[in-house]
Amino acid sequence: MKPIAITSATQETRSTCPYCGVGCGVVIETRDGAVTGVRGDEKHPANFGRLCSKGSTLHLTARPGLQRTARLLTPELRATRGEPGRAVGWDEALDAVADRIAATIATHGPDSVGLYLSGQLLTEDYYVFNKLAKGLLGTNNVDTNSRLCMSSAVAGYKLTLGADAPPACYEDLDHADLLFIVGANPAFAHPILFRRIEDAKARNPALKIVVVDPRRTDTAESADLFVQIQPGSDVAFFHGMLHILLWEGLIDEAYIAAHTEGFAELKRLVRDYTPGFVAQTCGIDVETLTRAAFLFGRAKAALSLYCQGLNQSASGTAKNAALVNLHLATGQIGRPGAGPFSLTGQPNAMGGREVGGMANLLSAHRDLTNPEHRAEVARLWGVDDVPAAPGKTAVEMFEAVRAGEIRLLWIVCTNPAQSLPDQNLVRAALDAAECVIVQDAFTGTETARYADIVLPASSWAEKEGSVTNSERRISRVRPAIAAPGEARADWRIAVDVARRLEARLRPGRPTLFGYDDVEAVWNEHRETTRGRDLDITGLSYAVLDADGPQHWPCREGEAPVARLYVDGVFPTASGRARFAALPHVPVADAIDARHPFRLTTGRLRDQWHGMTRTGTLGRLFGHAPEPAIEMYAGDMARRGIGDGELVRVTSRRGAMLLPVRASNAVRSGDAFIPMHWGEAYVGGRDDDGTAFTGVNALTTGAIDPRSKQPELKHAAVRVEKTALPARVLAFGWFAEDDVQAVREALRAEFGALAYASCTPFGRDEPANAGGLAGERESGSSGSDGATDAHGPVRVGLLFRGAAERLPDGLLDRIERRFGLADDPVLRYDDARRGARRRMRLADGKLDAVLLAGDAATDFVAEGWLRDSLEAGVDARAFGRSLLMATPVAPAGIAPAGRTICNCLNVTQRSIEDFVAARCDEPADAVLHELKGGLRCGTQCGSCVPELKRLIDARSPVRSVA
Repeated sequence: MKPIAITSATQETRSTCPYCGVGCGVVIETRDGAVTGVRGDEKHPANFGRLCSKGSTLHLTARPGLQRTARLLTPELRATRGEPGRAVGWDEALDAVADRIAATIATHGPDSVGLYLSGQLLTEDYYVFNKLAKGLLGTNNVDTNSRLCMSSAVAGYKLTLGADAPPACYEDLDHADLLFIVGANPAFAHPILFRRIEDAKARNPALKIVVVDPRRTDTAESADLFVQIQPGSDVAFFHGMLHILLWEGLIDEAYIAAHTEGFAELKRLVRDYTPGFVAQTCGIDVETLTRAAFLFGRAKAALSLYCQGLNQSASGTAKNAALVNLHLATGQIGRPGAGPFSLTGQPNAMGGREVGGMANLLSAHRDLTNPEHRAEVARLWGVDDVPAAPGKTAVEMFEAVRAGEIRLLWIVCTNPAQSLPDQNLVRAALDAAECVIVQDAFTGTETARYADIVLPASSWAEKEGSVTNSERRISRVRPAIAAPGEARADWRIAVDVARRLEARLRPGRPTLFGYDDVEAVWNEHRETTRGRDLDITGLSYAVLDADGPQHWPCREGEAPVARLYVDGVFPTASGRARFAALPHVPVADAIDARHPFRLTTGRLRDQWHGMTRTGTLGRLFGHAPEPAIEMYAGDMARRGIGDGELVRVTSRRGAMLLPVRASNAVRSGDAFIPMHWGEAYVGGRDDDGTAFTGVNALTTGAIDPRSKQPELKHAAVRVEKTALPARVLAFGWFAEDDVQAVREALRAEFGALAYASCTPFGRDEPANAGGLAGERESGSSGSDGATDAHGPVRVGLLFRGAAERLPDGLLDRIERRFGLADDPVLRYDDARRGARRRMRLADGKLDAVLLAGDAATDFVAEGWLRDSLEAGVDARAFGRSLLMATPVAPAGIAPAGRTICNCLNVTQRSIEDFVAARCDEPADAVLHELKGGLRCGTQCGSCVPELKRLIDARSPVRSVA
């Protein structure tokens, strides 16, 4: 890689977004060695220039202030976990890693070491780590958070089609006449793909969309048929559909006879899945099941899109296979617009599978259990052999660490102390490990506190390599700026450790890691694919640079293949696809009288995973500002729970406190918590002193026996109203260089409260930028965001806490953190009611606020005070209203509500006011006017489904959406 040129001229670099598996191309704008903007790459075939709310704010996550405060910048050795360590040079850090690994292997054997990787690594990173573990250390204990994401899709494809290869491509959206979306919410999780779905529907109004999901998501709002099944009942639903297809003669008998095997056994199984039985099992009516079956069976081209709702389950493989069965039985595969298409969750979960970066795989989709495959890889790598003993998968790995079987754990680019299920087990394992090495780009993760050695890694806009998206298309990732501080590329760190270990473990022998640059790694990976199902010998960096992203397989001398199995030949021993006769199995964590609610988890629109990156931006909290659990309003009323009140959510493994929100998205008996809320943002302490650790304290560690993927989509819980009369709320602006330290200090207070949360807010704007970003015209994402060019960036923080009684000194400490301890500050105290109010104004505008007291005050002034602070309203005319818990805001001030359009900062109140004046106009016309008037929905488009809901809810007629 050539050194990055730092000049005063604006430069542009084509790269790839690091978020979801859509794999959008981005153009990174840089100036003077810093990222100044980002826009969608018009030439990239995944997005054609579009970006979602997360991708369009990438430049803000790389601004210099965050590079200084939110990034790991120096290797560190820690004598005591959880405490600041000693900053060291790379040689000392790498020697320490190599020494600890070599000593652990010498004492306890190779399998006492485990590597836990990430689907956000680049393919080249993955390849080196996989080779280091299996080729050099001699252990297969290398797994990845992709185990939490896609392993059931892998197992389902291999069981039925013979290979881990999604057979469809994005272009199939334009050829389908039925989209069957199940266990997926692409409107939130894959927004740019959802834009393509919207476009396909607009071009072809006859296109039917069926959505199957336990929640009425934004994706479900677009459906012609929404099927709201009970969590975990997918297999029964698919078998019930096939039962009807058989009964009605809607299967393709010729295709079954020519290209498949095992159908007779499946027919015997689904005979018992009668419409009545399936309707009762799934919690739906027979008519809905029948309509779904007829739409699928009569479609000329049916394309299924599915994701974590099928994968993250103890029956995940069966769910995936049962859906593939429908496609095989109807011949809906290998044709334009048809096929079972799994949507990858992470940006490079696919690339990790390609290089064998999981405990049961070897390079190029080889199976670890196959002796011939192990011998092939050993020859390719130049080692004597590859170990045969199965490696530990994600949940198994942490169980083995807790049991003392694995002594050293190297964690790279992931945060298992937030993302893995059953956090009690995970944290006990991290406590028990003799050595934990954490290699990451960002500070402040829950896992980092367990580290003995910290290695700073490069991140988006700094890395070079490749990724593979959901449609098997390989894209280049290119660096636009130098990594901050001492941060290094992940593959380079792995190579540097490997070479040190070679001197200790195989002295005098030629290195296995003789890579001069990242392209050399890719070339070796490419050679391992020769003759395999994912053969990419026809590709190179030069080809990808010249011709753009390409599908695999792309064999030497041949064109890339976008759509698989066109000839009806499958990569199985017989050349036929296999039907999988797997029965429905009830959820592992069954509801009962003590745990009567079915809890499911999912994504927020504007956040990514544990929010390590997206959580640095206040604007991405505008749509969902704080943690909450969603429940059906009727369930809340029966339990005397009001909207916004705190509830205790308890599973068989753990508990947490959360505010509750009434929602029509979930039905009676169900509840929903976004997956993102971990201890970095929400916490508190139980009555026995146990710290609350986030949503995955509730989830179960039950795993699928075939894929080893854990059940993250269903947990049985109880929900109880919690009376915590003493409350505190503080919010205000901070200089960007200070905000990380303040956040850490506020998080340290979590343990003193029964409930606490701390989240950013604001528009990530320079303090003197002259208003909100949405108030300025902007030609690109790069010009609509925070840069240091206009002055120092200010960041908002919102802290909320509740307890039986606020600990002594807590309010004083929070006042100091928010700069409210020293004059000039407006003060009000009521000792009898325990009320305290503090306000600081800067240039006549609110700068920081503290409200504290008992729950009876209800903080009714909170909404307009926060809106006034965020909007920069002149507050001097508010007078005594600033210090009173008044139910009436000053004239002209009304709560703005959530930010619906993050791109242009358009609030719910603005939208409701706009559409209320047009209650007699057709919905489509109002949406057009809304886009023209307020401009919401005209940038990334992620807010369009919610805009439609708000339009449909206009007075005097309000829909139940």
